[in-house]
Amino acid sequence: MGTSTIAGVVRATCSPIWMRLKASVLPHPTRQQWLDIAQGFLERAQFPNCIGALDGKHIRVKKPPNSGSQYYNYKQFFSVVLLALADTNYRFIIVDIGSYGSTAVARILRASRMGRWLKSNQLDVPQPANLPGSTGPPAPYVVVGDEGFALSSQLMRPFPRRGLDAKRRTFNYRLSRARRFVECAFGIFTHKWRVFLSPIQLAPQNVNVVIKACVVLHNYVRTYEATPDEDAQVESLPSGSDTIQLGRSGLAGLRVRELFADYFLSPIGSFPSHQ
Repeated sequence: MGTSTIAGVVRATCSPIWMRLKASVLPHPTRQQWLDIAQGFLERAQFPNCIGALDGKHIRVKKPPNSGSQYYNYKQFFSVVLLALADTNYRFIIVDIGSYGSTAVARILRASRMGRWLKSNQLDVPQPANLPGSTGPPAPYVVVGDEGFALSSQLMRPFPRRGLDAKRRTFNYRLSRARRFVECAFGIFTHKWRVFLSPIQLAPQNVNVVIKACVVLHNYVRTYEATPDEDAQVESLPSGSDTIQLGRSGLAGLRVRELFADYFLSPIGSFPSHQ
């Protein structure tokens, strides 16, 4: 079978899967759905007012012709990037697909619709609310990411690792607990759809079609077919984290991070397993 024929079969199969399932398993969340997601992070990660864990995964591809180093990433292979926000059921909430592997995740986020929606509050995210049991200033609803992202009032990243005091270590631990859900989501995604275990032998535009189809199939399986036994095995899956480069912290983000850090160290916000 010829290459063009195979590419046509891939498009004819994967595009309808994306179009048919996207509205039902990857919709724009409503305000109530954001609150439900936040409740999941509170219960399973002890991180309140969190509406998602954010990370990027490099999908291996065969080097596209005449592409230079655009697709060559810091891990020294060719890739396109799947940027995803995940919930505590290991489902993808919002995705951005197909950026060049050489592009830093923070830059991808800034250029993506997801990043613009978060920054301009076009996602119907709930208004800031008091952290559980607290009478202090309301805290915004945030997403959590690793050091590859820039700190902002909508996105929390860890404190720098050098010279950490108890407050900052506790915050980093809580954030790590929340962020692991996107890492595990990528692990499930890769091992369920084994096309991602080796470089995909397709043109980038067709790779993107395959990723889209697998994203909605992943969410469909997580929504309708996941079992408690499978969830119990998730923690052992390899991480999908791709820390790339540091971003510049904003003053608003610094204040919000300190608000969470102070809360986690307080009697009402403490969690005994962080030691």
